[in-house]
Amino acid sequence: MNIASVPIAEIRRTRREDGEGSVQVQLDPSLKIDTAKVFAVYGKGGIGKSTTSSNLSVAFSKLGKRVLQIGCDPKHDSTFTLTKKLQPTVIDVLESVNFHAEELRVEDFVFEGYNGVMCVEAGGPPAGTGCGGYVVGQTVKLLKEHHLLEDTDVVIFDVLGDVVCGGFAAPLQHADRALIVTANDFDSIFAMNRIVQAIGAKAKNYDVRLGGVIANRSRDTDQIDKFNDRVGLKRMAHFPDLDVIRRSRLKKSTLFEMEDSPELRAVQLEYIELAEKLWAGTDPLAPESLKDREIFDLLGFD
Repeated sequence: MNIASVPIAEIRRTRREDGEGSVQVQLDPSLKIDTAKVFAVYGKGGIGKSTTSSNLSVAFSKLGKRVLQIGCDPKHDSTFTLTKKLQPTVIDVLESVNFHAEELRVEDFVFEGYNGVMCVEAGGPPAGTGCGGYVVGQTVKLLKEHHLLEDTDVVIFDVLGDVVCGGFAAPLQHADRALIVTANDFDSIFAMNRIVQAIGAKAKNYDVRLGGVIANRSRDTDQIDKFNDRVGLKRMAHFPDLDVIRRSRLKKSTLFEMEDSPELRAVQLEYIELAEKLWAGTDPLAPESLKDREIFDLLGFD
């Protein structure tokens, strides 16, 4: 059964003032997550969002919080290091019961990972069909129907790549704070600028606000800091390009399970401190994105 042909009761496409001239995926109010702190993690494709999300989830769990991580990528590898294998997606299991959601059990789509982090892989629609917003909506609907969000303190959405459509911007409609993962290079910062625009559009009609920037896979942060100063962003954490981080992915492990070393303890502490900041609450940021030409000028390209 093709999900493109499935009636969408809880999500409908409608013209709104979310973005100038755009067609957005509107959130059904009944699907609002109001029992947990919700964070949506965005960034350029391949920048390390899943590694960041998974280790942040563990950091929250180390603080005694009940955590749910939702992967929003057709690769369904967001929770790979938490559960030690690729888990089936919500769309996979819905298709297996011909989209009769009432036939699903919790254990069909929710899996326990390291240190009790609960893991869900929303997945994505088949290539060229459907909408990522539908997938996110179905996932949250299932979680609500099974009352799983009532016992959760923190929800982390790990969202694929750059935000280029209303569908994959849908997690922003659920989030309290959006976090941007970026490296200290032009392409990553260019993508970050686009994400800033998307969050600004969603903030017009939803509660989501930008929480800050996470520098990842970068020895230096000078370009990130230059951009942040210009647009009104703040760097919340910095994770350098360390071999132990690369090896953790290969070993199907979070950083909290790797062999002890001084550099590893420093990274673990950075994640714990990031989780503490987010739990305590961050001031909402309202940055002003740049035009494409302005980014080239700012970062020294002719």
